Amino acid sequence: MEKSGILTQSPKVIERFKRYRWTLGLAGSASALGMAAAIAVPPPDDEAANVKTIIEQLAIQGARPVDLGNTGFLREERIQRGDTMGNILSRLGIQETEAMEFIRISPETRVMHQQLAPGKVVAAQTSENGELRTLYFPLNGKDTALVVERASGRLTAHEKALRFETQIVMKTAEIRSSLFGATDAAGIPDGIATQMAEIFGGDIDFHRDLRKDDRFSVVYEMQYLSGQPARPGRILTAEFVNNGKTFRAIHFEQDGRSAYYTPEGKSLRKAFLRSPLEFSRVTSGFSMRFHPILQQWRAHKGVDYGAPSGTKVRATGDGTVDFADQQGGYGKLVVIKHSGNYSTAYGHLQGFGLGIKKGARISQGDTIGYVGQTGWATGPHLHYEFRINSQQVNPLALNLPTSLPLEASQQTRFKAHSVPLAARLDLLRNTNLAALE
Repeated sequence: MEKSGILTQSPKVIERFKRYRWTLGLAGSASALGMAAAIAVPPPDDEAANVKTIIEQLAIQGARPVDLGNTGFLREERIQRGDTMGNILSRLGIQETEAMEFIRISPETRVMHQQLAPGKVVAAQTSENGELRTLYFPLNGKDTALVVERASGRLTAHEKALRFETQIVMKTAEIRSSLFGATDAAGIPDGIATQMAEIFGGDIDFHRDLRKDDRFSVVYEMQYLSGQPARPGRILTAEFVNNGKTFRAIHFEQDGRSAYYTPEGKSLRKAFLRSPLEFSRVTSGFSMRFHPILQQWRAHKGVDYGAPSGTKVRATGDGTVDFADQQGGYGKLVVIKHSGNYSTAYGHLQGFGLGIKKGARISQGDTIGYVGQTGWATGPHLHYEFRINSQQVNPLALNLPTSLPLEASQQTRFKAHSVPLAARLDLLRNTNLAALE
């Protein structure tokens, strides 16, 4: 049975905290009542001056929250290619020498160094001074984690079964500088921000299209461990208002497959994504430009995305690899042929993804290479082209083809499923408007 988050209005809350992805404060009175108060706290920068926040209370059944006393911080980090435990601990905000040394040399923590699988999410709870309280490291092939925590004043490591309790969380926020700035301010996990970008990625280019005062509301699952938020689940429904235009997404499962649809039952999955990178900054658009190497003005028939070397580059649509090799000024280049007369090109790559070669079948979102600066490039970036009949067109201004809507036989079930979710979004919108008055 679904456990619903209970949304309550509150005065605006503006505070300065250290920059952590998740900020968690449990008041003694809330703990005594068996309630966890998740407070949206702006980060200490220009975001804090304008962000409107709300307080949300979640009833936690069957688990008494841990009273942290002073404010504690809970943060998750996804392991990247080439990471060491030292890198991960630093990103988790752990600044305690004793804990770092224990994890580095203890025989009980050796498995952590052996299972640094890219994509795995590690979570840690620290004090405001960076002292480790608890660290959760999921173990491969098991529904368990290696837990590092303090017991009787000393650090210990032991395996623990992960028994999560799922709660429904409802949040709303405004864009003041960036998507992550807004989600930080509202206390929304990175994983949920990434999901939003993926869900609306066919309609909104999150590198170029975001505007100040854009706003969003999101209803998502959050998994709790021992009464504490441990990891985010999936988004159930979301609304994004971009430049005055409203987009809504509703999660729906059919035939064992899950996808996101508009309230009218139209699939949000476009034939092509707006961007080949999850998040980056656009260094130049589709225009004439002065070429930094050739030292002459020439048409720049593509979009350049600045990103660190090694950043994953994803295929924007399903297709077949037509070219994967070195080619002149493009450097290492991948060209994907899609259905119809469409093709896409990805240049200046550092290297190619696993199995990327001529003739390979590709699905939308697959990693086809990594950002580099091969060929005529003065710094690491991705050169992306969208082609129709082998001619470059501006992908940022193109009306991209859409996927098929739900079948008529599914519409009745979808409508019954979507109505209560849409009501949650309406509640968030109305509450946010009331808080701003």
